[in-house]
Amino acid sequence: MKRYFAHLGLWFGSLLLALLANLIALGALLLGSDRAWPVAVANDQAFNAALVGKPGSEDETISSTAGKAQRRRKRWGCILCRLIDLVDPGHCDRNIEPDEGEPVQ
Repeated sequence: MKRYFAHLGLWFGSLLLALLANLIALGALLLGSDRAWPVAVANDQAFNAALVGKPGSEDETISSTAGKAQRRRKRWGCILCRLIDLVDPGHCDRNIEPDEGEPVQ
């Protein structure tokens, strides 16, 4: 039970830190600073870690994971990369991180 509350405290603390980081990033963005970009990448990596949950995935972006899945012809990767391509053509392919997550095929 003690471990449960420790994990719950860690989760709540990380939630507060993420909220604070995003508020600071918003302020930086509104002031014309590039400081918001690393926060956006960190959010992307955190989302990937929460979805994928494999070793190495905590430092990999959704685009990289989707690009690798697309190369393996996994349906979800193909669909997500097509959607991202509507905004930025070739984004998944350009952002595959060979040194993170699953190996590139």
